[in-house]
Amino acid sequence: MAELRLTLDDAYHWEKTMPDRVWMTQPIGDGKVETYTWAQGMDQVRRMAAHLQTLGLEPGSQIGLISKNCAHFILADLAIWMAGHVSVALYPTLNADTIEYILDHSESKLLFVGKLDGWSEIKKGIPSDMPCISFPLAPPNDYETWDSIIAKTEPLQGTPRRKPEEPAIIVYTSGSTGRPKGVMHSFEAIARSVEGAEEIFHATPDDRMLSYLPLAHVFERFCVETQGLRSGMQLFFAESLDTFVADLNRAQPTIFVSVPRLWLKFQLGVFQKMPPEKLARLIRIPLLNRVVKKKILTGLGLQNVRLAASGSAPIPPDLIQWYRDLGLELLEGYGMSEDFAYSHATMPGQARVGYVGSPMPGVDVKISDEGEILIKSPGCMMGYFKQPEMTAECFTEDGYFKTGDRGERDEQGRLKITGRVKELFKTSKGKYVAPAPIENLLNNHPEVELCCVTGSGNPQPYALVLPAEELRPKLEDPAERSRFERELNSLLDSVNGEIEAFERLQFLVVVKDPWAIENGFLTPTMKIKRSKIEDNYGPMSEGWYTAGKRIVWER
Repeated sequence: MAELRLTLDDAYHWEKTMPDRVWMTQPIGDGKVETYTWAQGMDQVRRMAAHLQTLGLEPGSQIGLISKNCAHFILADLAIWMAGHVSVALYPTLNADTIEYILDHSESKLLFVGKLDGWSEIKKGIPSDMPCISFPLAPPNDYETWDSIIAKTEPLQGTPRRKPEEPAIIVYTSGSTGRPKGVMHSFEAIARSVEGAEEIFHATPDDRMLSYLPLAHVFERFCVETQGLRSGMQLFFAESLDTFVADLNRAQPTIFVSVPRLWLKFQLGVFQKMPPEKLARLIRIPLLNRVVKKKILTGLGLQNVRLAASGSAPIPPDLIQWYRDLGLELLEGYGMSEDFAYSHATMPGQARVGYVGSPMPGVDVKISDEGEILIKSPGCMMGYFKQPEMTAECFTEDGYFKTGDRGERDEQGRLKITGRVKELFKTSKGKYVAPAPIENLLNNHPEVELCCVTGSGNPQPYALVLPAEELRPKLEDPAERSRFERELNSLLDSVNGEIEAFERLQFLVVVKDPWAIENGFLTPTMKIKRSKIEDNYGPMSEGWYTAGKRIVWER
């Protein structure tokens, strides 16, 4: 059997075989970019690794990294591994209290500080005695800089290797409740996951990807960083939300992975320029069909995409179908922090709308008697850092990881997610309601950005609805508000017509303030934080039930 090729080995391979090829393209402001060839990037990695080895840290020490996506995030990861240590990435949207907790719990000895918003809040969570190194795009600070270290340090020589069983990263889960847990992944789990993905997606050095979803999460670590290092593809980075379209057009990606919320925003942007009825009519005209589709995809910067995927959260089936009607076979995937996002994927040509796909190579799956999805994956975690009891609780006696998700499989083994085991709530009639499938129906509407179905202990559930971002300012106009209310009444009838009587929504509540990562209503991967939403709106629900209206506007 061939020796397992670890992520560090991938980097050495491209450094040796195509040193002058551009590896990463980093925006640096004002429309300018900086590029790194494999030789240039790996030279910086070697110099930083050499510096880390001079610090006298115990082998296998944890080193923190807090930054938005940028080239130096990946360079720092490689330097940490090359020097013999473990990378602990923190979400750049965390509050000071959580940052302080993770740095303490992970026993991090050093922190790389990178490209960040909200620095005044973030720095409160960094202990005053914590040694820090500042990336070139970091906010102003007094830390030693990456560039100064690189300038004065000779590169580490040779090809230092890590053992497959050693920990490579600790990922602190974004979690919707409680303190985040530190998910430990070995070099072997990462390599096995990348190998399996290689069998399906066949990425090459000619592929291009844009990195903009948080690299602190395993989804981007798996899809972009480690698969990029395996395939040798060129990576581009987004500068900001304001420049996203320009960044996307610069990258001209051939592989594009996103989350449902962004796929919906793309669709709404198209609808602003062309009403959906008119677009559907044009696509049905044979002579115009191809021209219209190409124009729309080009406007989105996706005209060269050969592989498009959605993950991290459920995506409405109608939205998937809309992109497929445009000629973009939008594939869905399913994975967790605990299996390095290596679980299920829709294989090209084998899609079934509403299903997240088939088990990836080497993945074994079964459904428990309670309907819970149980997984054995080559990407399975080593465990939760310093929490062996919690680790043991998450596995069955025969070694399957308990995902906490409910699901079902079709005759071809494709998986459908039907909700969370712990998200079920009971009405006062004693009936259990699974909110996720109802939320998917509501989210099919193009003017609904997010929603949350709740109502535990009441006769019937209800749903909180956040209007699409582009629509919110218009709702100050009474006419527009009246039109949207009619849309919601129709949506309520439609959804209630598709579900069981005990699940039917008594009313919809239009919320006025956005749900965002920054205010704690969304996780860093843009899933709703159900407990936070219910705590915030729950006290008002009695009045909403008493009012007896079908559409309620939050005051």
